[in-house]
Amino acid sequence: MALNDMESDVCDREDEGSTEPDVIAEGNILETFSESQETRSLICSLKNVYEDLTALEVTTQKFLVIMDKYQEQPHLLDPHLEWMLNLLLEIVRDKKSPPALAHLGFKFLYIISKVRGNKCFLRLFPHEVADVQPVLDLLCLQDPKGYETWETRYMLLLWLSMTCLIPFDLSRLDGNITAQSGQARVPIMDRILTVAKSYLTVSDKARDAAAVLVSKFVIRPDVKQKRLADFLDWNLSTLSQASYQTMEGTVVVDGMLQSLAQLFKHGKRDDFLPYAPTVLQCLDNCKLSESNQTILRKLGVKLVQRLGLTFLKPKVAKWRYQRGSRSLAANLSISTQGQPHAVEQNTELTDKEEEEGYDIPEEMEHVIEQLLVGLKDKDTIVRWSAAKGIGRVTGRLPKDLADDVVGSVLDCFSFKETDNAWHGGCLALAELGRRGLLLPSRLPDVVPVILKALTYDEKRGACSVGSNVRDAACYVCWAFARAYDPLELQPFVTPIACALVIAAVFDRDVNCRRAASAAFQENVGRQGTFPHGIDILTTADYFTVGNRTNCFLNISVYIASFPEYTQPMIDHLVSMKINHWDSVIREQATKALHNLTPKAPEYMAATVLPKLLPLAVGVDLHTRHGAILACAEITHALYKLALETNRPVTDFLKEASIEGLKGIHEKLFSKQQYRGFGGELMRPAVCSLIEKMSLSKMPYKNDPIIGGWQWLIDDSLKSIHLFSSAAKQKIKEAAVSALAALCSEYYQSAEGAVDPTIQDELVSRYIVQLQSTEEMTRCGYALALGALPQFMLCGKLQQVLEGLRKTTSISVKDVSFAEARRDALKATAQVCATVGVSLGGSPDSVVCEQNVPQIYSTLLECMRDYTTDSRGDVGSWVREAAITSLMKVTFLLVQSHPELISPDICSRMLCCLAQQSAEKIDRYRAHAGSVFLQILHFNNPAVPHIPHREELLRVFPSSEAETLNWNAPSQAFPHITQLLGMPAYQYHTLLGLSVSVGGLTESTVRFSAQSLFDYLKTIQQDATAMNNFGCTLLQIFRDNVRNDRVSIPLLKMIDQMLANGCFDIFAKEENHQFGMDLLALCKEEIRKSKDIQKLRSSIAVFCGLIQFQGDIRKKVLLQLLLLLCHPFPVIRKTTASQVYEMLLIYDDVIDLAVMEEVMTMLSDTNWEAELTTVRTQRNQLCELLGVQKPTLVVKSSVQ
Repeated sequence: MALNDMESDVCDREDEGSTEPDVIAEGNILETFSESQETRSLICSLKNVYEDLTALEVTTQKFLVIMDKYQEQPHLLDPHLEWMLNLLLEIVRDKKSPPALAHLGFKFLYIISKVRGNKCFLRLFPHEVADVQPVLDLLCLQDPKGYETWETRYMLLLWLSMTCLIPFDLSRLDGNITAQSGQARVPIMDRILTVAKSYLTVSDKARDAAAVLVSKFVIRPDVKQKRLADFLDWNLSTLSQASYQTMEGTVVVDGMLQSLAQLFKHGKRDDFLPYAPTVLQCLDNCKLSESNQTILRKLGVKLVQRLGLTFLKPKVAKWRYQRGSRSLAANLSISTQGQPHAVEQNTELTDKEEEEGYDIPEEMEHVIEQLLVGLKDKDTIVRWSAAKGIGRVTGRLPKDLADDVVGSVLDCFSFKETDNAWHGGCLALAELGRRGLLLPSRLPDVVPVILKALTYDEKRGACSVGSNVRDAACYVCWAFARAYDPLELQPFVTPIACALVIAAVFDRDVNCRRAASAAFQENVGRQGTFPHGIDILTTADYFTVGNRTNCFLNISVYIASFPEYTQPMIDHLVSMKINHWDSVIREQATKALHNLTPKAPEYMAATVLPKLLPLAVGVDLHTRHGAILACAEITHALYKLALETNRPVTDFLKEASIEGLKGIHEKLFSKQQYRGFGGELMRPAVCSLIEKMSLSKMPYKNDPIIGGWQWLIDDSLKSIHLFSSAAKQKIKEAAVSALAALCSEYYQSAEGAVDPTIQDELVSRYIVQLQSTEEMTRCGYALALGALPQFMLCGKLQQVLEGLRKTTSISVKDVSFAEARRDALKATAQVCATVGVSLGGSPDSVVCEQNVPQIYSTLLECMRDYTTDSRGDVGSWVREAAITSLMKVTFLLVQSHPELISPDICSRMLCCLAQQSAEKIDRYRAHAGSVFLQILHFNNPAVPHIPHREELLRVFPSSEAETLNWNAPSQAFPHITQLLGMPAYQYHTLLGLSVSVGGLTESTVRFSAQSLFDYLKTIQQDATAMNNFGCTLLQIFRDNVRNDRVSIPLLKMIDQMLANGCFDIFAKEENHQFGMDLLALCKEEIRKSKDIQKLRSSIAVFCGLIQFQGDIRKKVLLQLLLLLCHPFPVIRKTTASQVYEMLLIYDDVIDLAVMEEVMTMLSDTNWEAELTTVRTQRNQLCELLGVQKPTLVVKSSVQ
């Protein structure tokens, strides 16, 4: 829609709470053509680069990039067009220019014309008499089928169309038409016409240029007199013989239609009127409306409207409506001074003008019929062309016939018609209004259908159609604002203003909201009569309406504060939005109703709520869903209003409404509407109703309905696994929220206690369900326990914590239940926060000295959850929840009784956080690092017993706590590796680093390895520090032997450390224990292993260990020689390759006398051959290297 210069095709991909960019397109703000010198040099370089394909492509791309910058401001090129054209014409006119260079010149000409436009650029082309013959000759030399030179043909045809405008008879150019051979030459007129005809049937863009040539050439007086009839005859015969059902036929029909449309557009009416009926008849016979080619249907409509304009005399209808004042300032002054002044309009024909009427040709009926059919076409460009045709043709009709056309257009707005007809009708009305052809007397008929079009929305399958209709309806309102005097639109101001505001705030699609906002702005400026127009515009402008959530929840509240808009907005939400096909819109609409309730509480309570109650138990699923949510939100909003004056909500509600709200669940249950697909919507909706009724303190205490609500909550939690993935989370969250509100309101006595029977039964049932065989059931009941109020947990805390602890533990049958463990951890933290902390309290009622170790044990144990399944590292969900829960519980204890945190607990917690802060997944590293710093810098009061607190504060000063980006490996690892120097953190930090350094992500591996090596350089000469580091490294290896998650990246890390000389201090010492232990651990790790990745990593480590002095070398060589006869050929080949490289690096490993022979054997042997062959070569290597030959172990058969 053409309402805004900045409008663009932006899809409204919004979910709840999503945002859209404030600016969707960046407009050019160029002031001049700054690349003129570069452009000149590029054009001048064409003669040098046209033979070099690489240089040619670079030059062309540079020129394209420069030109494309000026697509939005092509006028900046105007002062430079002439010299660019002259430079390029020098190339193409030079007879010495090779064909490739000439084609390149024409290509650059095409690029310029594409940016600036043909009409402006073509005027600069030479068009003297002397240019006709050369251009025509050059065009005749072209190959019409050459796919690489179409730009040349396109520009030559356009150039020829300019030279055809010379004001001389073309016969003068023929001279003596008898050639020297005595044969007659073809006249230039015929040559040009032949060329034009031939290019009207080609399949490239030259066809468009040929149509332009025909439109300028055939209407010349001399050509028109001699060749017009013949050309039209050829055109129509070709058109009738071509079939649009083939590709070739489509191309031919396209060319013929383009040329006819251009001729009837540019030719004189008197010249073409005799042929118009024949052309119309031929067009009818083609039946283009049945074609599936959009462009052909568009050209057909375009030609029909041109024929219609030919049938009618070119005069402006005197009955047109002409608006008086077009001044924005005058209109705005009207809005401040009061009622607009009437402007006398002469909309009636005088008697004399009536007598000047003339007969309308019969063909016009058919023309208008075709245009009306075009309004209903399936493609927008066809409908738009038809709408413009309706406007142009109607402007030449008498008043009565024009009114009939308006009536026919209004017939498009029937609910029997498709959305295409509605869209086309809106475009046509906008065109008629813009041209003054829609008289004010028709406004009472037009405005109601436009108001319907502004809310047009039809569901089709899983989506809807109608956004284009609503957008076009906004265009109509925009056009009306410019077309009519304020006095004419005065009776319709309120409904139009309300409809545009509603569209601007509540429409689903961003382009429609922005179109409505622009139309409203135009009306405020042009009409000056829209209520509170300026105030609304400042809030609901083009950019602010881009965010749908903001529109529904914030902007709508401000606009509803103006009484003219309050009730229409509420009515629209109730009638159009709570039954919308999109569930997100329904939910946002109900929240909007909640926010609008304070603006009209009596209307909500007395009118809206009674209207919604029957819908809440109706037949239609979407309406039922929206109505239930709306009832809940409105009731809660009324409760908040009543609370402000210390009144109960029942003061607002009638008895029938109170009973109706209570009966929703019973009616849905009796109709079994909680089952199946409908249940996915009904369950969270009714749970939300339960929550809002409880929060609103509805008088249902001790009512049987409470049992029904409790059943729904329990059944929803129990059967979450039966619903679709998309619905599970909503049902779970809604049920848990409903349970918390229900218990707080209806299970607590006046004294604050709870019925022990209810408490025992509910808590026991929920704890049992924590061991369900369904993961989602465990999730639901775990979160439900976490949401219970304090009085429900009193006396049951130990049972609840134990039940949650069992849910977090991993067993064989529930190893993949990561989500259940995650939710149990969240519930643990919630329960602790609910019951509070008491130093000497009972462990069954509060967090105290007796249960703190158990709570921390549960949370810290889950920090080691590295479960993986088909979904990947699902254990990361558990670790993330454990980190968050640790932080919450720790802060809870510190703020009340910090003495409950023992040194051991604090040390274990921070070590686990340090490990997570050093691991490879950015998101979880960032979360752990953030929590680590929050605990370190917490001072309300400070967390006690933090190991190495002072050193940590130097590494992580408070100034960096918020700025450090843990997601970026380049920032995180230089800090975290400094923890390796603190004994308490060394083991866990190095364990986390092992996974990162030996990982797969390039950036993580690079920065983590570099940070580790940088740290090792600082302790390289410190034997004690290196010994401690080595012992820690070996201990990690021992603890994780055969644990592939750690051992494989650990081997990769050790390989890098050996390659970087990190253990030189050990390697220099004879038979250092570190090397011996590392060799033994590597041997144990790969024993009986079939993991290719692990074996390859171990080979690299073995080769690195060769640098150690002493007996270890023989042992390393033995391992490598064993691997040369590994059952896997790829391992044998890898071993040979790495041993070869190792011997090149460490030339002191073997005797130089046998070096050449060993190297030759390693490189020349086919280690992927049969084992028997390979074993012989391996044994020779053993002799050469002085290593004992391995003996083949023969497995004895069991008798």
